[in-house]
Amino acid sequence: MNKLFLLIISLLTALVVAASPADSLQAANEKYAANEFEKAVAMYENLLESGYESAELYFNLGNAYFKTNNLPKAILNYERANIRNPNNDDFQFNLELANQFVIDKIEPLPRPFLVKWGENLVNMFTSNQWAFVSISTFILMLALTLVYMLSRRIGFRKLAFGLSVVFLLISIVSFVFSYQQKTKITQYNHAIIFNPTITVKASPDEGGTDLFVIHEGLKVKIEQELNNWVEIKLEDGNSGWVRTEVLEEI
Repeated sequence: MNKLFLLIISLLTALVVAASPADSLQAANEKYAANEFEKAVAMYENLLESGYESAELYFNLGNAYFKTNNLPKAILNYERANIRNPNNDDFQFNLELANQFVIDKIEPLPRPFLVKWGENLVNMFTSNQWAFVSISTFILMLALTLVYMLSRRIGFRKLAFGLSVVFLLISIVSFVFSYQQKTKITQYNHAIIFNPTITVKASPDEGGTDLFVIHEGLKVKIEQELNNWVEIKLEDGNSGWVRTEVLEEI
């Protein structure tokens, strides 16, 4: 009897834990729509702590933090949403809007046209979308290969062979793009500054020479870590050291 009771309790607990993340997300969205932004933040954060992640969740959390005037947290979550879905206009717009409130206006170094063009091409789709393209074109390649092997007409064989090569190339390129998008999420070496004002040092110690000052909300690239210090690099090429606790990785 006790074992049956424990089994029932376990099943009920599992059902509660397995409640649809979409329902929890909707409930948090309702709190946001009711202008209960602090409660919305807590509910969004609980979803993340449970292991659920999505571009929409990070975007909504960024909106909630923006409404509570927490600029660094808002930008952090907009950035996390953006790297998961880099082709979303709403994500881009809200990120640019939040960045207008950042004190530091950093002019990025110019990049070659081909590099920018390549990044725009990769960012056309998410990792999952590129993976779908890769799998679909690979299946088409297999089907055309079968046509090539079974057809007796020279014209069909030539057409099937040519198209199969094209679809194979598309499949390979799409796979590479999918991998790059996935890597961007898992190995993204950028962070957001969280302290209102930070003096960047020339070396990883408090006695190091002061180089320049940066402010909260600024996005920086992490070059390396040493003990409790991080070497950061700005988009204009300037670099230096800051304490680990003054930033949070995207």
